[in-house]
Amino acid sequence: MRTFTIFIVTFLIAACTTEESFRTFDLQGHRGARGLLPENTIPSFLIAIDHGVDTIEFDLVVTQDRQILISHEPWFHHHISTKPDGTPITEEEQLEYNIFKMTYEETQEFDVGIRGHVNYPNQEPMEVTKPLMRDAIRAIEAYSEEIGHPPVWYNIETKSNPNQYGEFYPYPDEYAELLYEELKILHQEFDLFDRINIQSFDPATLIEFRKLNDQIAQAILVSTDEPIQTYLDRLGYTPEIWSPNFRYVTPEIVEEAHDRGMQVIPWTINTVDEMKRQLEMGVGGIITDYPDSATVLR
Repeated sequence: MRTFTIFIVTFLIAACTTEESFRTFDLQGHRGARGLLPENTIPSFLIAIDHGVDTIEFDLVVTQDRQILISHEPWFHHHISTKPDGTPITEEEQLEYNIFKMTYEETQEFDVGIRGHVNYPNQEPMEVTKPLMRDAIRAIEAYSEEIGHPPVWYNIETKSNPNQYGEFYPYPDEYAELLYEELKILHQEFDLFDRINIQSFDPATLIEFRKLNDQIAQAILVSTDEPIQTYLDRLGYTPEIWSPNFRYVTPEIVEEAHDRGMQVIPWTINTVDEMKRQLEMGVGGIITDYPDSATVLR
């Protein structure tokens, strides 16, 4: 199978062929450009492209009618969501708005941008809904071509929790199959497979997806300081990318991951000083809510 080393080297060679696309690290827009526009929405993805990202990162959930929807939670989060009647969803009731129990059409009655975000004061509010993955990728591909931006990569996270299979998420085998079938269609349109990475905190979804296609790169998301081997034991194989919380990145971890054949792409880094520190340790990419702030590093 392709190793991620080949994957990243090929991209770097291609990116360096013109001055305007030169880069030394993979700049990833977290949920698009969450600090600038409503997260995980098409406008947020497009503005991330305007700021020169190499990769668009987004999250997936599944609707009742088995559509692949872009959303960080499998419910409508109280920080950003507005009901069809114009009132905000509260923290106490947010779990009642379970996307896994709603059709895609029903999800489109809820706004996720007009209120802005309490934790991102510079985010520009706008009326917007959660998009289907296929609609988002088609919009991104069209916009990139329109403005002459090199084709972006996609870092696609399967949101999943073993304690909530069948309630908020499909079981891993169904989840992987739904995603793969959708990606196959998009691959026929845009030749995507060499520009996709599937990531998750849930090893089960990665394992099931690898059974369907072992050519698409994967990342294990890491939120603890447990040893690398612990995560690899859960997977049963070595993925192409080690993607930890940036607080757990050390030079030793980066060296070990590289020795095991993995790139290191930490999340989520929102200050230039921290970006510099991570890059000095040898990480291969930066995931950030503020891709505009990283332009000083290019």
